[in-house]
Amino acid sequence: MWRWIRVPPDASAEAKRLADEHVSMSEALADEPCEACTSEDEPLTEDEYAEYLAELDDDVWDVIDGHHLEAAYSFEDFRDALEFTYEIGELAEEEWHHPDIHLSWGEVGVEMWTHKIDGLHKADFVMAARMDRIHEEYAPDDE
Repeated sequence: MWRWIRVPPDASAEAKRLADEHVSMSEALADEPCEACTSEDEPLTEDEYAEYLAELDDDVWDVIDGHHLEAAYSFEDFRDALEFTYEIGELAEEEWHHPDIHLSWGEVGVEMWTHKIDGLHKADFVMAARMDRIHEEYAPDDE
């Protein structure tokens, strides 16, 4: 889903620059490599993951107990939800980073964390941003 940042016409040049930078960063997260962590890595802290979380669709994603990402994607029907589920399943196989996926009529729930470190890693946020990008294809026209 596209994230529009409304900047008043009388906003400072710095405010306009920051808004442009934020939009560019949002698009860039989905384009970053989904690099696996090592067992020596520590889960991200709230301060560390806050920037990544800000780049995700905040109508969809939440961090639960500082441990995992949780999403609820809405759809107009079961078929779109099923097709989306298939697409994120293919993404998971490509990246070898597998979320828990819950399919129901008009909704797909996703839980994502890095099991190796039992917490959040940058790869979880990259995957979430890619799922947001896939979901753009299914978003109703009025969103």
